[in-house]
Amino acid sequence: MLVYKLTDENGRTHGGMTWGVNVKHSMSGAGPLCDNGWIHAYEHPLLAVLHNPIHANFKNPLLWEARTGRKIKRDGQIKLGARTLTTIREIQLPVVTLEQKVRYGILCSVQVYKEAS
Repeated sequence: MLVYKLTDENGRTHGGMTWGVNVKHSMSGAGPLCDNGWIHAYEHPLLAVLHNPIHANFKNPLLWEARTGRKIKRDGQIKLGARTLTTIREIQLPVVTLEQKVRYGILCSVQVYKEAS
C-alpha cells in the first residue's frame, strides 16, 4: 500500500526514528494508534500537510512516499498506523493556501457538528 510519511527537515520523527531513501522500520502493532506500537502515515499528501499542525507540527517538514504492509490500523481518514513502513523517496509538499485550509476545517466541522442552527 502506498502511503505518505512526514518527518522534520532532518528526516526524523518525534519518536527519534530517522527516515530516508529506502529506509525501513518495524513496530509491534500493539496498543492504540497513538501509542508507540505503530508508525504513523497518511493516505494522501494533502492529508499529511493539512493534519501536520494537529499531529507532528513539524515546522519545515519533509514528505516521503512510502510503502507499508497489510497490517494497518486506521483513525478514520485522518491517519493510519503501520507495523512496517519503508520510505521510498522524498516528494514535494503540496502547497495549501489559507483559504483551502479554512474550507477544509469548515467541511470537517460540519461532518461532526449536527446542531441545526
